[in-house]
Amino acid sequence: MRKILKGKIISTKMNKTAIVEVSRYFKHPKYKKYISRTKKYKAQNEENKYKEGEEVMIESCRPLSKDKHFKIIGYAKSAFSS
Repeated sequence: MRKILKGKIISTKMNKTAIVEVSRYFKHPKYKKYISRTKKYKAQNEENKYKEGEEVMIESCRPLSKDKHFKIIGYAKSAFSS
């Protein structure tokens, strides 16, 4: 089963690679406060199609390099897009 995440591209300075920042929102088990955490993933950006600042969906795949295990599968669907 492949993991699919939604995030924002924060860097495209490497060739064929984008850094995607993924946020998750969860409730602390002890203190019951909602917390936001972010994590950065390197993702395959074939043909450098996706640009900085765009919301995208990434999917896990086989290791493409030492620390690149995701590929960009498309733009994230926005509630306001038509």
